[in-house]
Amino acid sequence: ATIISVANIELYYKAIQFYLAHKPLLLNDLLNIMVPRLDHTRTVSFFLKQGHIALVKPYLRHVQQNDNKTVNEALNQLLIDEEDYAGLRQSIEAYHNFDNITLAQRLEKHELIEFRRIAAFLYKGNNRWKQSIDLCKRDRLYRDAMLYASESNDREAAEDLLNWFLSEGLNDCFAACLYQCYDLLRPDVVMELSWRFGIMDFSMPYMIQVMREYIERVDRLESADKMRAENEEKAEAETNPIIFNREPQLMLTSGPAAMMPPAGGMPGAPYAGGMMGGGAGGFPGGPPSMGGHPGSNGPF
Repeated sequence: ATIISVANIELYYKAIQFYLAHKPLLLNDLLNIMVPRLDHTRTVSFFLKQGHIALVKPYLRHVQQNDNKTVNEALNQLLIDEEDYAGLRQSIEAYHNFDNITLAQRLEKHELIEFRRIAAFLYKGNNRWKQSIDLCKRDRLYRDAMLYASESNDREAAEDLLNWFLSEGLNDCFAACLYQCYDLLRPDVVMELSWRFGIMDFSMPYMIQVMREYIERVDRLESADKMRAENEEKAEAETNPIIFNREPQLMLTSGPAAMMPPAGGMPGAPYAGGMMGGGAGGFPGGPPSMGGHPGSNGPF
C-alpha cells in the first residue's frame, strides 16, 4: 500500500525487478496493486525480455480488459505455448487488438487441428474467404467450410465448394451445402451437377423448395399487377368522370317554326282569317285580315 503513494514511476519498475529476483510468488500481487500507475506495454516488454512472461499470466488476464495490443499478443502466445486452444479462441473473440494475419499464418502450421481451425476463423474474420475455406477443406472441417462459404456471400466460392464435395464423393455434404448456401446457389447449376454425377435424389428436396418459392413469387407478381391495373382504372375514372347532359333536346316538331303559319298563297293552306272572329290568326278582336276574302274591306 506504501508504494502506490510514490510519485516517481521509475521506482515501480525497480520494485518489479526486486520482486522478480527475491519474491517471484508475490509478483502478481504487486502488479495488481500498481495496475493504475503502470505502462502495460513497457511492463509486458520487460517480462518478455527477461523470459518470465508465464510468471505474470494472472496480471495479463487482469489487464487484458484494456485491449492493449502488446498484452493481447503476449497472452495469446502464452496460450499457444500451453496448447490451450479454448482459451485462445475465447481471447481472440473478446479482444481484437492484435495482428490477426500474423497469428493466423503461425497457427495454420500448428500440429493440432484445433489451432488450425482457429487460423481459418481468423482468415474469415479478415475477409480472406478462399484461404479460410481451403484450410477447412485440407483439415476436413466440412461444417466450417460450408459456414464460411455461406457467410462470404460469394456465389463462386459456394459453387466451388459444391464441386469439391462431389469430386470427393461426399454426397451427404453436397446435400447439406445446398441448404447452408441456399441463397447463393443457382438452381440450374445445382441441377446440372446433380444430373452429371447421378445424384438427383440428393438435390430433389432443394429443387422442390426452389420451385415452390418461384411459384409464390409469380403469384405475388400477378396479384400486384392486377391490383395496379385496378388502381389505374379507378384513378382514370376519378380524373375523367362521365358527364350526362340533363337538358332535354328539342324535337323538330316542337320548334318555334312549327307554330308559324305557312307562307300566304300556298295551295292547301287555310286562310289566315278563316278562324272564328275574323281576327288575325283566328283570335277574336284582332286586326282585319289581309287575305282579301269576300266581305273584307281590303283594296282587292
